Amino acid sequence: MKFNDFNFESSLQEGLDSMGFENPTPIQEQAIPIILSNKDLIGCAQTGTGKTAAFLLPILNKLTANPTDLTNTLIIVPTRELALQIDHALQGFVFYIGELISHLWR
Repeated sequence: MKFNDFNFESSLQEGLDSMGFENPTPIQEQAIPIILSNKDLIGCAQTGTGKTAAFLLPILNKLTANPTDLTNTLIIVPTRELALQIDHALQGFVFYIGELISHLWR
């Protein structure tokens, strides 16, 4: 499987291509289709396996396809450190989709 197989919005896919994302990890391959189909999921995988991208990419794809000023996603984490790590990853992905959704966390 390739990231292209997820049929992400073109701006998001271009960003993934620029970042060198080619093959999803097992957690990404299993989680992304479920999240894209609007289903909830609990996943478990070791550190460094791409869990953050597994949930952020489908969220960003939906926001890119249907921008809104309304809150539609809440990410709750147990520590400030993890929140900062997720924010850092989010900023990296948003760089490529730019103005489409960057206004959402000003």
